[in-house]
Amino acid sequence: MPYRAGQTHEAGTHRVVITGAGIITSMGNDWRENAAGFRAGRLAFRDITVFDASRQRVQRAGEVAFPETFPKTRLTSRQLKRLDRASRLLIHAGVEAMAQSGWNADALADQQIPLCLGTSAGAMATGEAYYLAKTATPAAKASLAEKVIQYLPHTQAQHLQSALGLQGPLTIIANACASGANAIGQAFRLVKTGRARRALAGGYDALAHMVFAGFDSLQALSTTLPRPFDAHRDGLALGEGAALVTLERLDDALARGANILAEISGYGASTDLHHLTQPHPQGDAALLSMTRASAEAGVTPDMIQYINSHGTGTPLNDAAEGAAIQRWAGVDVGRIMVSSTKSAIGHLLGGAGAVEAVICLLAMREGFVPASCNIETLDPICTFDLVRQPREAQLDYTLTNSFGFGGANATLIFRKAA
Repeated sequence: MPYRAGQTHEAGTHRVVITGAGIITSMGNDWRENAAGFRAGRLAFRDITVFDASRQRVQRAGEVAFPETFPKTRLTSRQLKRLDRASRLLIHAGVEAMAQSGWNADALADQQIPLCLGTSAGAMATGEAYYLAKTATPAAKASLAEKVIQYLPHTQAQHLQSALGLQGPLTIIANACASGANAIGQAFRLVKTGRARRALAGGYDALAHMVFAGFDSLQALSTTLPRPFDAHRDGLALGEGAALVTLERLDDALARGANILAEISGYGASTDLHHLTQPHPQGDAALLSMTRASAEAGVTPDMIQYINSHGTGTPLNDAAEGAAIQRWAGVDVGRIMVSSTKSAIGHLLGGAGAVEAVICLLAMREGFVPASCNIETLDPICTFDLVRQPREAQLDYTLTNSFGFGGANATLIFRKAA
C-alpha cells in the first residue's frame, strides 16, 4: 500500500513515521557502525573499565568505547563537565537522530516537542559516586549537593533537552527492560492521536557497578557468552547504550520531503503478574502484548518477516518467549525469522527496547537480518527460524519484543517505508 499524504488508519488518527534515528552501543557509536557490526555478526564485549569488576564472577560486558570527540551541542563548557556517562550516551544518540531527521530546533520552537524516555538505572552510577564520596569522608560537603542533583531521574533527560534545544513536555518511563519500547510506544500514541505533531523518544542505560553486582549475585550473568535460545544457555550479559527516534505524522514528513525510515504501525503492552522475576511459562502476557500490537497494525503473523526477540539468554525467559511466539504465530511460526541481538551487545536493560527498535530499522533499511550469536545446540522451543548467522533479506514488516522484570511487556511493529 503506497504512502499518500493525509491518509490515516482511523478517523481522527494519524499515521506515524520515523524520520531520524540515533544509536550508540558497544557495537559502535552511530547508525553506520552498528549496521556494519550486526551485518558482520560481530561480538562486542570487552573487559569492564568503568568500575572495578575484579570481585565479580563476570568481568566482561558490552561497554561502549566513546569516540574521541563529543558531538556539537548547545551545552556550555560547564554543563559538559557535569555530564555523567549515561547523559553522554543519551546525547550521542539524540544528536544523531536529530541530524538524520532534518529537524531544526529553532524552526520547531513553537511546537513544544515531547520527549519520552525509558531507563531503569540511568543515574545509578551517579548515586554510587555520591555514596562512595559520602562514606569515605562523612563530614565533607563540597560537590556533594551537585552529585545529588545529578542523581534525579529526569536530570539526564534535561541534559538532552538542553543539548538539543528542545523544551517540550518530558515523560520518563521506568518499566524495567520494557522501558525504551514503552517510551517509543507512548510517543507513538501522542502523535497518532494528534496530541503532538512530533515527538522524540527512546531509551538509555549505562553500566553501573551496583546494577552489575546485583545481576551477578543473582547468578543471572553468563560466565561464558550469552546464548539466547541455545539449549544450554546460562544467563545474560549486560551492556550499555542509547537509541532515540524522531516521530512525526506521515503527511508532515511527506510535505517536507523527509527521508522516512519506517512507519510505526502497532504498539502493544501488557503486564504479567506471575512472579517477580519469572515470566509466565507459556508466555501469556507476552502473547497478549504481541497480539495487541498486531491488531493495531492490522497485520497477521504471516506478514511479519523478522522478530527481534527479547531473548536474554536466561533459561526461563527464552522458553516463555518461545512459547508465546509459537502461540501467536500458529502454523506460520516456521517461516518467521527470529534473533536476539543481546547475544552480540548484551542486555541494555531500560535502553534495550529502544536500541532493538533501531536495530529493526537498521535491518529494514540495510536489507539484512542480524543473528543470534554463540548458538551451539538449538533449544527445542525454536520451531521458528532462529537466525544463527546474519543473512540478506528485504524486510517489509518487523516486530520487536521487550519484557521486563516484574512482567512489564511491550511490542512494537514497524512497516517499511514505501
